[in-house]
Amino acid sequence: MAKITAESRKDFEEKAQSYKDLVQKSFEKEKSILSLIERDNTGIGYKKILLCEEMIYVSTLYLTINNLSVALLQAKNTDALNEGRKALYKAIIYLEEIVTASIDVPYTDYEDKVAQISNLPLEKRFYLVRKLGLAIRLIVDAYGDNTKWKWAFVELEGRYATVAKNLLDLKEAVKTYFDPRSSDFDNTVYYIRLIKQLLDKSATAYRDKYELSTKRLDDIRLAINYLLALRRIEVLLSEKDNAEEHKKKALVWRAKMEKDQKSGVCR
Repeated sequence: MAKITAESRKDFEEKAQSYKDLVQKSFEKEKSILSLIERDNTGIGYKKILLCEEMIYVSTLYLTINNLSVALLQAKNTDALNEGRKALYKAIIYLEEIVTASIDVPYTDYEDKVAQISNLPLEKRFYLVRKLGLAIRLIVDAYGDNTKWKWAFVELEGRYATVAKNLLDLKEAVKTYFDPRSSDFDNTVYYIRLIKQLLDKSATAYRDKYELSTKRLDDIRLAINYLLALRRIEVLLSEKDNAEEHKKKALVWRAKMEKDQKSGVCR
């Protein structure tokens, strides 16, 4: 790695300061919205959507600071990346507070939560989900392959998959999915495809985390839950073959978990 000179350090600090100022303004905006929520509890869901979007924006500012560091100092700025990662967690938490963090549950269990943002068009929900996903991918990629946060990202991406699923009005989406005449048809089909991909990815990632790293029961249980959440959607869409395949896989994973429990392999 090239030696960092005083001049290059000064150049970086000067260029980064404008982005740090924008971060500060975003946190002030967040504080203002939270204060408004305390004073007025109407439309809380929509206000928390705004908070989520603000935290996504903050993560991109921290990512830009890291990119400046790489360009000017030939070194990652881990402090900026860590703050960006924390901002993304906050973005997800704000969504969880609206539509819950439930993974494998019937839609009726959180339908009333989704109803709180019923005026948010499907197109905007899909855009928000994609924007959050892109921000997560950019931060993860910026850390690189050899990062100590490798397995922690499984949780981040899993929670993202969960809120992406829960933001969707599944009852309406299943109807629209089979109605090419609907104006929301394309977005619904693409949104559901994305959810299925995310749930499948999280199931596999938690299974890998269990097998290759932690041997923790909660990790393999989460893997099974994500698999069953995927199956639940496939059942709603009458995708019988896929649903049966994932049911069998979940049974195999559960049998492996129970075997490991009995043998003392997992904790």
